Amino acid sequence: MTRRTLLKSQSVTAYLALALAIAGITWSAIFVRWAGVPGTASAFYRVLIAGAVLFPWRLARGATRPPPSRTAAWLAIAGGVFFALDLALWNTALMRTQAAVASILGNNTPFFVGMMSWLILRRRPRGSFWVGLALALTGCLLIISADLRRGSSAGELSGDLLALVASVFFAAYLMTTERIRTSMDTLTFNTLAIVGSIVTLFAICVVLRIPLTGYPPRAWLALAGLGLVTQLMAYYALVYALGHLPATVTSVGLLAQVPGTAVLAMLFLGEPLSAVQVLGGAVVLAGIYVVNRDAR
Repeated sequence: MTRRTLLKSQSVTAYLALALAIAGITWSAIFVRWAGVPGTASAFYRVLIAGAVLFPWRLARGATRPPPSRTAAWLAIAGGVFFALDLALWNTALMRTQAAVASILGNNTPFFVGMMSWLILRRRPRGSFWVGLALALTGCLLIISADLRRGSSAGELSGDLLALVASVFFAAYLMTTERIRTSMDTLTFNTLAIVGSIVTLFAICVVLRIPLTGYPPRAWLALAGLGLVTQLMAYYALVYALGHLPATVTSVGLLAQVPGTAVLAMLFLGEPLSAVQVLGGAVVLAGIYVVNRDAR
């Protein structure tokens, strides 16, 4: 197999991994709502359940994996801290505003990734990135236009703000992951990052006195889905994709979860989906296509 063929194969696999990640993450809002527990608590169990699988998996393969450098290990843990803050804010936002709206505002990540790449790494995104991002954000605004026209309560507005701030921390997570994945395998990164997430979210729950027990069986089932499907499966695939695709491309690709979440929210949460929102989803996908077309 030639180097060019190998790189092409890895690129195809990376895009397939990204698609799997999007599919799993799309269910996140549904699982959080079904659980019906405080947002930080659902975030804690999401990473704890995933960690219960990752820790023994990494230990079992430890003999075949070279240990990462101390700097790389701490950066991976820092990525987990960023991710924990994103989850705590976004899950809380989900309990205050519509699932589709929280998904849209929480996915303003591409803007922050692009700016961080430019300002911190001095890596200015291509013109196609900004065109695609403009299309994607236009589609996002169309999706929530119906909600904006009818007005929002104070609780919904606070949820919207929390979701928007969450996207900043998720951008930091994506940037950290892209940087570390060049020197660390997928399994090791996920394991170290999950440590940072578990410790951070547990500390937040303790400080805020958020209950972690006494939930009904349905809540535990939803939390299991959140940990195994949305976290373990989806984020393992996402971290793999970030090892082969730029964070700018990945972050815009993740916007595909917005129309997916809107459809699932309509089917399982009774949140209506209008013709304008369907159109918005199509525009989002058009933006994703523009970015990915020139990134290949």
